[in-house]
Amino acid sequence: MGTLTLQHLVKSYDDWELRIDLRVDDGELMTLLGPSGCGKTTTLRLIAGFLQPDEGHISLDGVCLDAIPPSRRNIGVVFQEYALFPHMTVFQNIAFGMNMKKTHSKQAIRTRVEELLASVGLNGYERRYPEQLSGGEQQRIALLRALAPSPSMLLLDEPLSALDFQLRKRLRQEIRRIQRQFGITTVYVTHDQEEAMSISDRITVMKDGGVQQIGAPIDIYQHPQTAHVAEFIGISNILPGRVIQRDTARFLIQSGQHKLEIPASEDYRLHDDVAIFFRPEDCFLSYEPAAPNVIRGTVAAHEYLGAEILTTVETADHQTIQVSEYIKNMRMSLREGCDIWVNIPVGACHLIKRA
Repeated sequence: MGTLTLQHLVKSYDDWELRIDLRVDDGELMTLLGPSGCGKTTTLRLIAGFLQPDEGHISLDGVCLDAIPPSRRNIGVVFQEYALFPHMTVFQNIAFGMNMKKTHSKQAIRTRVEELLASVGLNGYERRYPEQLSGGEQQRIALLRALAPSPSMLLLDEPLSALDFQLRKRLRQEIRRIQRQFGITTVYVTHDQEEAMSISDRITVMKDGGVQQIGAPIDIYQHPQTAHVAEFIGISNILPGRVIQRDTARFLIQSGQHKLEIPASEDYRLHDDVAIFFRPEDCFLSYEPAAPNVIRGTVAAHEYLGAEILTTVETADHQTIQVSEYIKNMRMSLREGCDIWVNIPVGACHLIKRA
């Protein structure tokens, strides 16, 4: 397997530019996450060798790939469309890469294909054609075809986007299991936040051709560094404010008509304009103030989410705050238009860069 390094990589077009530095460790599954046009697929195509960078270098286990063509990079790729050969059987599709290398005996190829099919529970599918497979089965075969030649790393370009929600959930778990089983370094591209959170060792959040933040899923979720990351990953509350008092432990932030205590950060100074971030599940509602940080507002809407209710509160200075509570834990019966207090524990808040 291998460690991937992207060093000062630049790819420019007429009105858009990708700039990225990235390291993917041996055996790690790194997800490139972001909206359309952020540069995630361009990055994947640069790694594969389908595009050439204008500046910078790509290396795999210390070997520079810049002058190596795609066919010799020893990288497996699974595309969004799967691209299975319709005139070939499942066996022939999976064996294709091994046959192209011309370094394996027929028996070695047969053994490898049978082992791979067994690993995903598709024993006996060798003679079927792609048209005889379900969408999920086609996705599995495309993955096995990429793995068959024992590549140093694997690239997956939105492999589940064409499937329905329940099948996507099952297959992302299977992809993760297979990736761990083979221990293969993997770069996974998606715009789906839930998919990225569930499958990744680390996530690279991208926007407008650049990296916003790199970290483990829990760090990205709990400690976003920018408003874009906070809003793109899950549901967020972001309030504008200004630092009006500070000591070594806490800041006092003026946000509209309210003053909020926030854990201190070395990144901000007195009188800095800031953004206060907290998640809907980290605050709670009450008819009277019940925490050091409270904001008064009016219930604007309820959204039923199965086990949870998401309540939207509008404040007097026209900010909106969303509060999530499990239905079984709800102590109040709220109606739209009623006055309410949003209680925000000090430890639930932190500051991020203001957009």
